[in-house]
Amino acid sequence: MAGQVIVDAVLSDYVRQMSLADDEILSDLRMETAKFPALNTMLVMPEEAQFLSLLAKTIGAQAVLEIGTFTGYTTLCLARALPPGGRVVTCDISEKWTRIADRYWRRAGVQDRIDLRLGDALRTLDGLLEGDGPESFDFVFIDADKEQSVAYYERAVTLVKPKGLIVLDNTLFFGRVADPTAQDPATLGIRALNERVREDKRVEFSMLPIADGVTLARKRPA
Repeated sequence: MAGQVIVDAVLSDYVRQMSLADDEILSDLRMETAKFPALNTMLVMPEEAQFLSLLAKTIGAQAVLEIGTFTGYTTLCLARALPPGGRVVTCDISEKWTRIADRYWRRAGVQDRIDLRLGDALRTLDGLLEGDGPESFDFVFIDADKEQSVAYYERAVTLVKPKGLIVLDNTLFFGRVADPTAQDPATLGIRALNERVREDKRVEFSMLPIADGVTLARKRPA
C-alpha cells in the first residue's frame, strides 16, 4: 500500500493546475496578502479554501461560522458556497486585515452574506450562544490563535447543529505537534486540541495530513 505522497513544489503546482478553480478576485487577494511575507503563512492554501467551499456545499450549509478572518480569503470562498439567504459570521480582532477583506467581499458581491464581528473571539462566541442560541450553525471553521484552540472548539461544538461539521485548521502545526521538544504555547494549544477531539464522544472525526493538518469533526445526532 502506498504511503503519504510528499508534495514538493512541482507536485503542488500540478495539483493547482488540475484542481484549482481560481478567478481574478481570489488571485488578487492572495497577491495582496503576499505583500506581508511575515504574515503570509496565516493565509489558507487556495486548495484548502476550495475544499472547505466544497464541504459546505456538500452538507447544504446555510449558516457558517468562521473563527479567524485575516484578509478574508476563506470567508469569500465560503460565502460563495452558500445558497440565497445564507450567511457567514466571521470573527477577528484586527480591523487592519479585515479592511482588506471587506474590499474583496464587495468586489465579489458577497458582502451582504458576511457578518464580520470584530473583537475578542471568545466574547463574540459567547454572544452568539446567548443571541442565536446553541445549534445555530451548520458549519464551523476554526483558524485563529492556537493558544485558545480548545476554548474555540468547545464553543463550536455547542454552536453547531447535530450532523453539522467543524473544520479545524493547522492540527499538525508545521509538524511541531510530534516534536516533544516543542513546548511553545501555540504548539501546546494544538496538542491539547487534538487530544480533546480524540476523546470527545460528541463527535466523529478524521485528521487529514493535508496542508498544515486539517481535522474534520461531525457532531453526532442527539
